[in-house]
Formats: sequence, C-alpha cells, structure tokens
Amino acid sequence: MDHHKLIAANVRGYRKKRGLTQEGLAGKVSLHSNYVARVERSEEKLSLDGLLKIAKALKIEPHLLLIPESYKTE
Repeated sequence: MDHHKLIAANVRGYRKKRGLTQEGLAGKVSLHSNYVARVERSEEKLSLDGLLKIAKALKIEPHLLLIPESYKTE
C-alpha cells in the first residue's frame, strides 16, 4: 500500500472511531470538508502541517497515521 492510501485509510478509520463526520473533522482543523474527503480518498496529499493538525484533532500521535490499520488496535 502506498503511503497516501495508508494515511487516507487511517484518517478515515480514526475519524469514524471518534464519531466525527468529514465536516466535523474539517471544522476542527479549519479545512474545507471537500479537502478532508479528498484526503480520505488519497486524491489529496497532506502536508506535514495538515497531518499534524488532523492528528491533533483526532487526539492521536501523528506517527499512528503511518502505521497500517493502527486505528483497529486502539
């Protein structure tokens, strides 16, 4: 799995575990919900800043977004 798809799957998995919609997550990180949707489909590459903001909003350590299916072991 390429790293964009890996991050996308983890963002989606953690977001759903937290009971957030794409709009809810977008609001927490001051991004547009369409951007979050594109990230989750791995159509948009996250900057380091974006990755850090999303990890903070999801209340996880940023490195967890780089571990395959890390949201499943939480």
